[in-house]
Amino acid sequence: MRVIQGTSNRGLAKAISERSGNKPIITDIKRFPDGEIYCRSLEPIDGEDVVIVQSTYPDNNALEALILAALAKDLGARSVTGVIPYFGYARQDMVFNEGESFTARTMARHLQLSMDNIVCVNLHKENTLEQFNDVRSSVNISVMGEIGTFLKELDVDFILSPDKGAVGYAREVAEFANCGFDNLEKTRIDGKTVKMAPKELDVNGKIVAIVDDIIATGGTILRAQETLREQGAKKVYACCAHGLFTDGGIERLSPVLDGLYSSDTIENPTSEISAAGPIVEYLMTILG
Repeated sequence: MRVIQGTSNRGLAKAISERSGNKPIITDIKRFPDGEIYCRSLEPIDGEDVVIVQSTYPDNNALEALILAALAKDLGARSVTGVIPYFGYARQDMVFNEGESFTARTMARHLQLSMDNIVCVNLHKENTLEQFNDVRSSVNISVMGEIGTFLKELDVDFILSPDKGAVGYAREVAEFANCGFDNLEKTRIDGKTVKMAPKELDVNGKIVAIVDDIIATGGTILRAQETLREQGAKKVYACCAHGLFTDGGIERLSPVLDGLYSSDTIENPTSEISAAGPIVEYLMTILG
């Protein structure tokens, strides 16, 4: 197994190489002045099981993933496995309004043209894997165990998900953090505004962590931490698999939280947790 480090997740790709005991494939990946991508492998990879670590967000990273996968095939790789730390367009996982694109399916169709195996991390919806219908294997890896272990070291007493849809994440994290969990009742008004319904929680004097798969603008986290503070929480952390932090999310959240953490699926200043462990564990089962 040899790893190609895409430009979106160099730190995670390096960690995967080190954990698997393999040196990454030396490449030359750059952009021309007009923005087009140039990809070249500087060593032979024919007959190798190649693992490409590259997110598909934003759009330029998606194109890089497609080019790297096709390159590996063209150079005679025995197999190509795409590790997609953050799957762009995962939230467009169905047709919500007549006439719009089913973009998650479109992405899957293109990725599987040159990929034999697909490894995703905490997809927004598990059923997105069904769109990879022409590969040897596809899997949705979770980093919630790693998040739970991390939060246990912070002496967290309680795990909270911002809505019922994410309560499964809270349950998984709480199992590793060895504490209780619950969820708030959330209604989304628009892309930046959410409404939290009142709900009594046993958080008075406790250290609480809000857990979700994605933090984007941070509107949900802002309202959730306000509810927790009102009910007497001693400290409030927020933690997620994918730290998008759009529209100044980090700057908006950091002043009101006691800690803001994410995994390295999207590398940013809050990336304190690595997805490398569960990814390598799975890769070893399919590639040895």
